[in-house]
Amino acid sequence: MIISDNIKYIGVNDREIDLFEGQYIVPNGMAYNSYAILDEKIAIMDTVDVHFTDAWLDNLAQALDGRSPDYLVVHHMEPDHSASIARFANAYPAAKIVASSKAFVMMKNFYGTDFADRQLVVGEGDTLALGNHTLTFVTAPMVHWPEVIVSYESTEKVLFSADAFGKFGTWDADEDWACEARRYYIGIVGKYGAQVQALLKKAAALDIQTICPLHGPVLTENLGYYIGLYNTWSSYGTESDGVVIAYTSIYGNTKKAVERLAELLRAGGCPKVTVNDLARCDMAEAVEDAFRYGKIVLATTTYNADIFPFMREFIHHLTERNFQNKTVGLIENGSWAPMAAKVMRTMLEKSKNLVFTDTTVKITSALNAESEAQLESLAKELCQA
Repeated sequence: MIISDNIKYIGVNDREIDLFEGQYIVPNGMAYNSYAILDEKIAIMDTVDVHFTDAWLDNLAQALDGRSPDYLVVHHMEPDHSASIARFANAYPAAKIVASSKAFVMMKNFYGTDFADRQLVVGEGDTLALGNHTLTFVTAPMVHWPEVIVSYESTEKVLFSADAFGKFGTWDADEDWACEARRYYIGIVGKYGAQVQALLKKAAALDIQTICPLHGPVLTENLGYYIGLYNTWSSYGTESDGVVIAYTSIYGNTKKAVERLAELLRAGGCPKVTVNDLARCDMAEAVEDAFRYGKIVLATTTYNADIFPFMREFIHHLTERNFQNKTVGLIENGSWAPMAAKVMRTMLEKSKNLVFTDTTVKITSALNAESEAQLESLAKELCQA
């Protein structure tokens, strides 16, 4: 990956990982990005996961070409970026460690030392002169940890954005950026939309030509597209016009109702209809769809006087990420005492700006003429909304 004559990529690709953070499926692996700014003084931007320390140190030595680094800048303390700090410190004992005060507390917690004799604590607006290059630090608390800083290099107009603008997949993965960046953002950062909005406002004052995130590819073209998506995601806006249906079904009758609703929506002119079987799909993909589209239908059975476990888990994923600004339709099924719709409404009652459809579909065991008519009414509402 080429950035410039003076800024080198020294990160690594992890093609062995199966679950990122122990929960997210990453079929195309992960990138742990690190960069070297080569000037009169040399700054290394972050380290990598512990499993790739040796490869990273080799990349670093190659970029240094016999020189020694002056600084290690730590933007974010998650171990996939900070686990090689101690090895770096041992290899380059004269280098200072640059980070926020909260990051040094975390170093002590994670690794048993805060490098007290080598600390350079930085905060909002602080600068670090390297020669022709100067870094300005911007605090980004809760994007998505409290210690996070980002930095802006003013000569080449580069934003080192920590986890912001990152994605699942290796940096050279041949895949759509938005799909895996959306799943990454909503799954990992989605709760902190207000904090991301605050960071975007700070970034708007900068002339940014390149974005160097800690995951995924370096972004150099059409930056307005990426920033626009981040603005939509962090403001909980509608990215795509369409309806997502998320359902669970035990004996297939709720599934039949969902399939019928999807047919009615498509026939009614809805531009996009996406269906997720919550017992079988990637839950993170279903959550991504729920935030992407402006309308959602939740369909499930009454189960032990509650709702089916996969639906409960799904709604919990939504609410813990500040799910809001949606049109919501409900389908419930129950053979003797349907109450799924009531339970789902209760789980969503603290979510902001949800508009529920007038029609709630009530199925007693299987579709009949009455519940079929309710499906038609629900489809009409959603297509006209």
